[in-house]
Amino acid sequence: MTGPHLVVVVKGYPRLSETFIAQELRGLELAGFDLTIVSLRHPTDKKRHPVHQEIEADLLYLPEYLHQEPLRVLRGLLQAVRHPGFWRLLPSFAGDLRRDLSRNRLRRLGQAAVLVREWPGDAGLLHAHFIHTPASVADYAARIRGMGWSVSAHAKDIWTQGDWELRGKLARARWAVTCTASGFAHLQSLAIDPGRVHLSYHGLNLDRFPAFDGARPARDGRDPSDPVQLVSVGRAVPKKGYDVLLHALARLPADLHWHFDHMGGGGDLAQLQALADDLGIADRCRWRGAVDQTDVLAAYRAADIFALASRITADGDRDGLPNVLVEAASQKLACVASDISGIPELISDPTLGWLVPPEDPAALALTLQEAITDPDLRAAKGAAVAAKVRGHFDYRTSIDQLVKLFDATGMQP
Repeated sequence: MTGPHLVVVVKGYPRLSETFIAQELRGLELAGFDLTIVSLRHPTDKKRHPVHQEIEADLLYLPEYLHQEPLRVLRGLLQAVRHPGFWRLLPSFAGDLRRDLSRNRLRRLGQAAVLVREWPGDAGLLHAHFIHTPASVADYAARIRGMGWSVSAHAKDIWTQGDWELRGKLARARWAVTCTASGFAHLQSLAIDPGRVHLSYHGLNLDRFPAFDGARPARDGRDPSDPVQLVSVGRAVPKKGYDVLLHALARLPADLHWHFDHMGGGGDLAQLQALADDLGIADRCRWRGAVDQTDVLAAYRAADIFALASRITADGDRDGLPNVLVEAASQKLACVASDISGIPELISDPTLGWLVPPEDPAALALTLQEAITDPDLRAAKGAAVAAKVRGHFDYRTSIDQLVKLFDATGMQP
């Protein structure tokens, strides 16, 4: 070990859809931290991004379900009860359980006990990515061990849990960072000390997304042999709004020629493919499934338009500022996206792209038609948003912020 030893609790690792976390972990390693990644779940993705191969951290998987490793959980609990912090935690945990009487709540305590017993050597720092389940495990483990912890909050984790739980975690964490202005304002409104909540955009590793200097063809949808290429990257889940996007595509004039590529896994893929068939546009859509960052970059460069119809779901789930949108923008790719969450923080004026109301296929169709038929406007917006990304969304800025926050606790490498 050459630098401070940081334990990072994540929900699952590695995950193709969480490149921003992997990028940050590698950035912290390059900044001098020794890492141990603690994952609550085993990976389900068959592929990995190149950055996953570069990360040098040790990896510890906690029991995904307590009944699968009962002896390991029992040993953790027997170790945990020896800590005075365990008994101080119990009344608070009982209160949490009264508000959230679920197996998941019990699982968080069991996972925390295992983490306490299997604590990685000399690690003196504890950080959680996502302020829901991973932060609960980190919070319980920290209180048992009698140490501080910190947290990065993102999107779903902010908006799909009760304010009572957010208030408690923010009160106990040394500091919190989040990646959109809307999330930042919400967390500050719940924090006892708003000054401990910080805004930190993930940004991109621009070395992995070098500037695109090529010239895109001036496609305008009139040539059936050379259709305008639309691309979207994201999991097939309700908050991404792919059903809205398909309905919008189906509304485009029949004599407008386009092709749509989707990249990403997700449980709704089959349903979306069936919807495309029902709408009569299946022959214009390709579903590529989960792909790695190399293929994603190539797709951005081959496309004419990036489209994302994000929505806020009934349970509050939503995107923050989708990293795929920032990635696409970095490649001078004209972007059409929903006017929600952190997206307007990137597309902050009409010169930078198109924003449309969520859940509005008619408005989205009109916007897509404009984007498809005007290659000069696409080029102008793409160049402008790429300049913004390269000027304001370098991930090294976020790493510097995190190092300073850890330094405030006396733990800079």
